[in-house]
Amino acid sequence: MTTLEITPKRRSYGSLTLWAGPALVGLHIAIGLLTLVWTPYDPTGMSGGRLEAPSWLHWAGTDRLGRDFLTQIMIGSRIALIVGTGAVVIGAALGVTLGILAAFASKLLDDALAATLDILIAFPTLLIAMLVVAASDTANPASAIIAIGIALSAIVARLTRILAKRVLLMDYITAARTSGSSRPAIVFGHILPNIWPTLSVNFALQFGLAVIVEASLSYLGLGAPPPNASRGRLLQEARGTVYTAPIGAIAPGIALVSLVIGINLLADGLRDSIDPTRRAR
Repeated sequence: MTTLEITPKRRSYGSLTLWAGPALVGLHIAIGLLTLVWTPYDPTGMSGGRLEAPSWLHWAGTDRLGRDFLTQIMIGSRIALIVGTGAVVIGAALGVTLGILAAFASKLLDDALAATLDILIAFPTLLIAMLVVAASDTANPASAIIAIGIALSAIVARLTRILAKRVLLMDYITAARTSGSSRPAIVFGHILPNIWPTLSVNFALQFGLAVIVEASLSYLGLGAPPPNASRGRLLQEARGTVYTAPIGAIAPGIALVSLVIGINLLADGLRDSIDPTRRAR
């Protein structure tokens, strides 16, 4: 009787994450794509007065320069998605490559790489990204993507190394080596297909982290410069008007949180659908 009561709840939770996560992320993707062809107003045009309240002309009001705030928030979705996707791609490429090399390396080299990765992971991702951006002497979306990607690569590399070494202990890997399979054939034919499901969940989580780090960099003035309407820059500009025009801080915050929650729900849904033990429970 207890099993019959628990199972529907688990299935209901799993279905919730599987549709709520993609729905939230899909909404932001749709808004980001829409800004490529249409926005309510010119992003740089002063279409109203300073700090106007929400109205039929400006649904989210205007900012301190008289620009339509809804337009700024919509463009922020595009910037967040571009930076998050680029950072995850760079982090995945570097991390998976380093992790695979560490799994095949000698014990001495493997221990050295593992210690280096542990040291890098000990530093906050935001701090590493700040150091990379500061070293590049330029604050733009490209430098933010590279900085965040490099910061995320250590986490991906460590996970890839652990998963790859686990796969290398399997009997079918021994059989493949005995039959004369080369290392590239083992990597692309056996290791990557077996570790990819777990990595995909981690990539989704890294995407959410990348979005938060990008907003933090922009808040500190190290991200996309004006007139790019990054969520972090919108929050930074709203500090002085948070009491007179609170929507300037509330709207970007809600947009940022909803995207991160959607990504986390998507990752949780992927984990539930991929992990057979969780499906069994």
